[in-house]
Amino acid sequence: MDVFVAPPGGHRLPAALSSALVALGPVGRVRNPDLWDAFANSIIRQVIRAGHARKLYRRFAEAFGERVETPHGPAWLFPSPETIVDLDDDAFRAMGLTFHAPALAYSERGEKWLTLAPCDLFEELQTVTRVGSWSAGATVADFLHDWSLYPYGDRAVRTWATRAGGTLWPDSESEFARAWQAATGAHLSTLTLLALAWGVIHGDTG
Repeated sequence: MDVFVAPPGGHRLPAALSSALVALGPVGRVRNPDLWDAFANSIIRQVIRAGHARKLYRRFAEAFGERVETPHGPAWLFPSPETIVDLDDDAFRAMGLTFHAPALAYSERGEKWLTLAPCDLFEELQTVTRVGSWSAGATVADFLHDWSLYPYGDRAVRTWATRAGGTLWPDSESEFARAWQAATGAHLSTLTLLALAWGVIHGDTG
């Protein structure tokens, strides 16, 4: 588990927002140890809300993934790349994942991905069909905990930054991203993660 703590200075965040993030105290997050699972999560999250994405992920895992027993009951692993490549169009359609099929069925990923530095992995992931900067950044953040590559112009970061600090930020994704990057400075990665953590604790992330 990695632990994130808001820095008391070295950034230009509004005082109220800085105080709200500092008040979180140490925030622990377990990074996803499975790059394929992190990648699949980010693909399914495309163009739909987080709550719906979680339902699709679970349904797909229960249909085609491996069942494992845990102290809290059964769970299902997300299907392996080899399993997914063998699925036909009807299987993706039945699961509501037709749009996501080209990326999930990409079969040329390999051990090379595991050796790449965050920025290189970010670029490599975008060579996959229908994978852009949003999905690549979310994957890298989840797998390597480099939140400077997370799509920090995303609605979730905008929403929680505004609610936590009571300060209005630019509405557009691109304008907010520029303002957020300038305000967080060298602490972009940590403060992005903490803004999202604030939302998990205080808001509805669905």
